[in-house]
Amino acid sequence: MNYFSNLIKNIDKVIIGVVVLLAGLSILMIGSTQISSGFISREVVVQCIAYFIGFIGVVIILNFNYNMFAGMEKYLYVLSLLLLLSVYIPGLGMEQFGARSWINLGVTTIQPSEFVKLLFILIMAGYLNEHKDDLYNFKGLLKAGIVAAPIIIIVLKEDLGSALVFSFTWVAMIFFAGINLKVFGKFFALVLAAVPVAYVFMADYQKERIEAFLHPDNLNLSGNWQVWQSKVAIGSGGVFGKGLFNGTQKELDFIPVQTSDFIFSVIGEELGLIGGLAVIGLFTILLVRMAGIVRDALDFYGALVVAGVIGMFAFQIFENIAMTMGLMPVTGITLPLLSAGGSSIMSNMFAIGLVLDVGMRSKGINF
Repeated sequence: MNYFSNLIKNIDKVIIGVVVLLAGLSILMIGSTQISSGFISREVVVQCIAYFIGFIGVVIILNFNYNMFAGMEKYLYVLSLLLLLSVYIPGLGMEQFGARSWINLGVTTIQPSEFVKLLFILIMAGYLNEHKDDLYNFKGLLKAGIVAAPIIIIVLKEDLGSALVFSFTWVAMIFFAGINLKVFGKFFALVLAAVPVAYVFMADYQKERIEAFLHPDNLNLSGNWQVWQSKVAIGSGGVFGKGLFNGTQKELDFIPVQTSDFIFSVIGEELGLIGGLAVIGLFTILLVRMAGIVRDALDFYGALVVAGVIGMFAFQIFENIAMTMGLMPVTGITLPLLSAGGSSIMSNMFAIGLVLDVGMRSKGINF
C-alpha cells in the first residue's frame, strides 16, 4: 500500500496523462480506418493488447532502480546483436515491406529493432557515463562511434528508417554528454565521406526512396504517389477536418499504410489543422516534461537515459510528420504512441517507464 501511495504521489502525472490521451487517440484513429468493416479490427485489438502490456511493463519498471542497468552494457550489447540477427534464422525471420526485419512467432510478429532502440540507449548511457571526458578528443569520439556502429550497420542493411533513429539518438546523447564542436565537425566529415560507400550497399527500395525525395514531382518513383495522396488528405481536412470517421481519402484507401506510417494523414483529414496541432502540442508537452526530468535527475547516468529517449522520440515525431507532408523522405518510421504496431507501442511504453523511473527517484523515492 505504501508503494502505491508513493507511486501515485511522485510519478509525473502529466506524462501519464499525455500518454493516455495519445493511446486513446491512437485506438480511435486506427478504428476509424477500419470503420467500413466494423470499428473492432485485428489492428485495434493488437493495439489495445500492446498498450495493456506496455502499461504493465511501466509498473514493473517502476519497481526497479534504473541504475541496475549501469555496468550491464556488455550483456545488453550481446543481447542487442542477437535480437537483430534473429531475423536471419530460417523459419523465424520473415520479410515485410521489402525488409527482413521481423520474426514470426506464429500468432503474431515482432520487430526486434524496436526493442533494441531502448537497449541501445541503455548501452550508450552506460558507455558515455564512464567515458564522457574522452569525447573532447577525436579518438574518444571515434571510439564512441565504433561502439554504436555494429548495431547501426546491422539495422541499416534492412531498415534505413530505424538506422536513422539509432544514429540521431546517438548524436543526441553525445551532445548531451558534452562534446567539442570542432572534434564533432571532423567526425561528421568522416561520416559524410562514408555515405557514398553506404549508398552502394543499400537495398534497391532504399535507393528508390532517396531518389523519390530528390525528385518529388515524379510520381512514377516509389513513395512519391503515397506522399502525394497523403498531402491531398491533410490539405482536404482544412482547419476543422471532415469529422471523425468521415475521411474520404482514407475510406477510398488512397492514404497508404494509413494505420501505421501515415496515421498523421488520417488525423489531418478527419480532425483538420486543429487536430494536427493538438497532436503536436501533446508531443511537445511530453518532450518538455522529459526535459525537466533530465534537469532534475539524481545522476548523470539517469539523465543520459532520458536524454536518449528524448532524442529517439523527437526524431521519430519530426521525421514521421514531415514525411507525411513531403518534407522528409519516406523511411517507414512510425509515429510514437500513435501508429499501429505492437512492437513499437511496447518499446515506447517501456521507454516511458524508464523516464518515469528516473523522474520518480529524483525525488528521493526508492522501493
